Amino acid sequence: MNTLDYTIVILYAIGFLGLGYFFKQQNNKEDYFLGGRSFGWFPLSLSVMATQLSAISFMSAPAFVGIREGGGLQWLSYEFAVPLAMIFLATVLIPALYRSGVVSIYEYLEKRFGISTRLLLSLVFQISRAFATAVMIYAVALIIMSVIGIPFWQTILVIGLVTLIYSYQGGMKAVVYGDMIQMIILFGGILICLYYGLDLLGGWSQFTELVETDRLTAVDFGSLGFAEGESFGFWPMLFGGFFLYASYYGTDQSQVQRLLAADSLATVKKTLFYNGLLRFPITLSYCIMGLIVGVFAMNTPEFIAQIPADKPDLMIPVFIRDYLPHGIIGILIVAILSAAMSSLSSAINSLSAVTTEDFVLRGKSVPPDRYVRYSRMTSLFWGLVCIGLSFYAGDIAPTVIEAINKIGSVFFGPILATFLVAIRFKRVGAFSMNTGLLTGVGVNIFMWLVVGNSIFWFWWNAIGFFVSLLVALLISAFRSAPSRDEASGDTLEPLLTRMNLGLIIYFVAIVSFSIALRYMF
Repeated sequence: MNTLDYTIVILYAIGFLGLGYFFKQQNNKEDYFLGGRSFGWFPLSLSVMATQLSAISFMSAPAFVGIREGGGLQWLSYEFAVPLAMIFLATVLIPALYRSGVVSIYEYLEKRFGISTRLLLSLVFQISRAFATAVMIYAVALIIMSVIGIPFWQTILVIGLVTLIYSYQGGMKAVVYGDMIQMIILFGGILICLYYGLDLLGGWSQFTELVETDRLTAVDFGSLGFAEGESFGFWPMLFGGFFLYASYYGTDQSQVQRLLAADSLATVKKTLFYNGLLRFPITLSYCIMGLIVGVFAMNTPEFIAQIPADKPDLMIPVFIRDYLPHGIIGILIVAILSAAMSSLSSAINSLSAVTTEDFVLRGKSVPPDRYVRYSRMTSLFWGLVCIGLSFYAGDIAPTVIEAINKIGSVFFGPILATFLVAIRFKRVGAFSMNTGLLTGVGVNIFMWLVVGNSIFWFWWNAIGFFVSLLVALLISAFRSAPSRDEASGDTLEPLLTRMNLGLIIYFVAIVSFSIALRYMF
C-alpha cells in the first residue's frame, strides 16, 4: 500500500465517525435500538445482507470455489433454502414478534414461558455472538497483516474502535445506514476483482477454456449427508438450510432487531422478500469472482506460489496486493474492512439491546434519557469485549471457525422450535418447552461428539428442531394447559400472496440455474 491507499482508508474511517455523530441524537430506547421504527425496505434489506456477506465470506468463499481442494460452485447450495425460509418467517414467525412491540426478542419468551427461558436463550446469544465476532475480527486482521503489511494490532483497532464509536453514538440508525454504505462498497469490490481478473486472464473465452469442469458442479443430488465425508448435497443443504436460515433470520437478535425497526409490517415482509431475492445473485457474483481469480492463480506460478497450501483464504488478498493498481488496492481494503465493520456493528447493537433489556433494566421503569445512557454503556462494554477477545482468538483460531458454525447448528433448530411453540401452541407450558429445548440441544451434542461426521452437521438444524418440538408437544399432552399465554395465539398471515408465490418460483429458478451452470461454460 502507498500514500493514496492509506488516504482512502483514513477518509473512510473519518466518514464513518461522522456518520455516528450525525445520528447521535437519541431520545428513547426505540430510537437507539430500533431507529424509531422508521426504516424502509431498501436500507433494511441491504443491512441484513451486509451482515451476511462478511469479510470472511469475501475471502473464504472465493478461495473455496477457486482453489480449495474439493471446492467449487457447490458453495451456491448454501442459498437454496433462503427463499423458502423467508416465506416461513413472513407468514408464521416475524409478524407476531413485530406486533408485540418488544426490543429484545427474548422478552417475548418471558411473556409466554417465564423468565428462565428468556434469560437462558439471551445468555446463549450473548456468549456465542461475542465469541464469533471476536474470531471474525481476528481472522480479518490476520489476513490483512500477512498480505498487505498493516500491523495486526492496527487492523483490529481500525475495525474495532471506528465501529465502536459510530455504533455507540448513532445506535441503530448508524448501524443500518452504515451497513447500507458498506454493502455497496463491498459489492463494488467484487465487481472490481471480477473485471481485473478477467482482464489479466485475457477475457471470458480464455477463462472458459481454462476453468476446471469439476468446479462447475453446483448441485449434488447423490450426497445425502448420512455417510462419512458427505457434505453439500442438495437435500441436507435444502432441509438443514431451511431450519438454519429460519432460525437465524427469525430468532437471532442481531437479525430480527432490524426487522423490528421497520416502519410497518408491510415493510418487514418486503425486506424478507428482497432478502430472499438478492442473496443468490450476490453470492453468485463472488463465487464467479473466485472461479476467475482461481483460474488465474492456477495458471500463474508466481501467484499460486504466494498462497500457502494450508491457507487458501489468502488468494483474494494476495490478488489485491500484487495485481491491482494503487488506489484500487485502497478501495478493496476498505471493502474488506467494510464487511468486518458491518458484522461488528450489528453484534454491538444487538448485544447491547439484549443486555439492557434482559438483564440490566428488565422489569424496571427508567426515564428515556437514562435508558439511552445505559444502552450506550452496554454498547461500549460489548464493543470493548469483542475487540479484547479478538487479540486472543489466535490460540484456538485454526479450529474455531468451523466450531462456531457447528455450535450454531446445535442451537438453531431447538431455538426455532421454542419460538414457534411460543407463537403457535397455547397448550405448551414452560416446563414442557424447556425440556424439549434441552433435549434437542442434547441430541445435537450427542451427534457432534459421538456420531461425528457420519451425519453432516447441516442436518442438526432440522433434527434439533423436530426433537425439541415433539418432546415439548408430547410432555404437554400429559399436563394441564398453562395459564401463561399472553404472547400466544397470533393469527397466521396469508400464505398465498404474490410475494410468497414469487419466492417459490424463484427457488425453482435458482436451483434450475445452478444445475445448468455446468453447461454454460
